[in-house]
Amino acid sequence: MSNVEKVSIALSSELLGTIKDAVASGQYASASEVVREALREWNLRQPLRQAEIERLRKAWSEGLDSGAPESIDFDDVKRRGRELLKRAGSR
Repeated sequence: MSNVEKVSIALSSELLGTIKDAVASGQYASASEVVREALREWNLRQPLRQAEIERLRKAWSEGLDSGAPESIDFDDVKRRGRELLKRAGSR
């Protein structure tokens, strides 16, 4: 590990306890290892989060572009769904 720099961070007692438990269990040799792994995983997840945000923004825009909302007759929706199921079952 080149160019290691020490930093100080403030953690809640719950997070600190999680780190201490991970080290005490033998899963990690030090608190630094726990934090390094957490940061590596966070770095891996960031592009996925950004992609999900973009997907949601696109869906939001498509929804806005689709026009004004219309009323839905839920009884009609259920009736048509039952008809589709009935036809599918008779095949």
